[in-house]
Amino acid sequence: MPSPFAVADKVAGLQIDNSLPMKGTHIVGIDARDKGTPDDWVPRHPELIRLTGRHPFNCEPPVALLRQQGFITDTSLHYVRNHGAVPKTTWESHRVLVDGLVNSPTSFSMADITTKFDSIAFPATLMCVGNRRKEMNMVKQSIGFNWGSAALATNYWTGVRLSDVLQACGVKSRKQGARHVWFAGPPGELPKGDDGSYGTSFPLEYVMNEANDVILAYKQNAQLLHPDHGFPIRLIVPGYIGGRMIKWITHIHVSSEPSTNYYHYYDNKILPPHVDADLAMKEGWWLRQDYMLLEYNIQSTIWTPNHNDVLPLNGSTPATYTIKGYALSGGGRPITRVEVSFDNAESWLLGKITHPGYQNDYEKLWTWVFWELEVPVTKLLGSAEMMCRAWDLSTNTQPDKLTWSLMGQGNNCCFRVKIWPTQLADGTFALAFEHPTQAGSTPGGWMTRPNGSTQPPPELMRPVAFSTTTTTTTTTT
Repeated sequence: MPSPFAVADKVAGLQIDNSLPMKGTHIVGIDARDKGTPDDWVPRHPELIRLTGRHPFNCEPPVALLRQQGFITDTSLHYVRNHGAVPKTTWESHRVLVDGLVNSPTSFSMADITTKFDSIAFPATLMCVGNRRKEMNMVKQSIGFNWGSAALATNYWTGVRLSDVLQACGVKSRKQGARHVWFAGPPGELPKGDDGSYGTSFPLEYVMNEANDVILAYKQNAQLLHPDHGFPIRLIVPGYIGGRMIKWITHIHVSSEPSTNYYHYYDNKILPPHVDADLAMKEGWWLRQDYMLLEYNIQSTIWTPNHNDVLPLNGSTPATYTIKGYALSGGGRPITRVEVSFDNAESWLLGKITHPGYQNDYEKLWTWVFWELEVPVTKLLGSAEMMCRAWDLSTNTQPDKLTWSLMGQGNNCCFRVKIWPTQLADGTFALAFEHPTQAGSTPGGWMTRPNGSTQPPPELMRPVAFSTTTTTTTTTT
């Protein structure tokens, strides 16, 4: 029997916009690791790094594969954050109920949504708030699993403006008490809360503001949503953390108060570092709205050199080496610069933003940017470490050191790559690069060793058989 997703793709009757990049590798096989789980009908890319075992499915791509994608990420390599099983639904049967403080409560079919409202499409980078959590877990274990530095991706999202849908239902005014909009996925999806749905809320003024591009999306990269990403419809609030963008959305409720959903309060928070799990419950920290994570914070990392890349030092070594990475900031704030230090933040070199991203008509940037910095190889020879930081239009930047928190979220300290002198098996001297961690249970990273910040991994203490195919020069990646 074909999957509900496959059936909907045939019967939806939607026109494909060929002006948008269709970066969606057609994965049809079911990964053997999903056999016997509730998700044994969902096609998935075999190279995704699984972070929580077989089920539920949480993953990110290897950094090298994410980098290889370029600005727009293939749908099959988009990171996934699932709290439970992927709901089985069909395009024809799915409904979205809009009720609460509206004059005309309405249950919309997917046909209603795609034919009665104008659609828009734009690129946006989604980032899990747990991106780079493993670094925190190396300092002290949080209550979250080990995300690496590739828990983000950029897709083109197509959908209808939420403001148009709410206006069609006769949303009431602020004076009439309408102040918040609740969103929820399917009831029974999760074990906790009144109905087991995953939900959150946003201020009504925010979602009604056209500048914020809040949409109910039904396509990514010009194709219907993949089941892992919310088929048939999900919320997209660009510039906000992925955990606030409800997937498989079934219910939109306009209220005078914020959402009462369990996960609105007991997920996605940066609590003070002294608060552990017991104290959080005892003193009611989970219910304090001041600590909620909404917009994602500023972030940048280095992906060239990648972890375990090696630069041989011989007669053919180029005179310069190009460092590359990504950067982004929440709330639509454009990245204004990225800097790299080789002396533990004593001085900084200004990088070049090579892909500035796309801004909407209100000059809000919803995507990452790519950056690079070309340096003499002699600069690397004289340094034990390189670190990067980004700045945005509001002069937000990244701290030198991480601050631990209970959920392990929002880690955006300067990304540090160690530079180790070594000798290859053929006798060639070289520089080896080591990232802080590797995603999930993947071994490696200087933070995973007690003395990793000052001593190289044991394999670098003797001649090693690194492949020189990972060598990075000024050649465009």
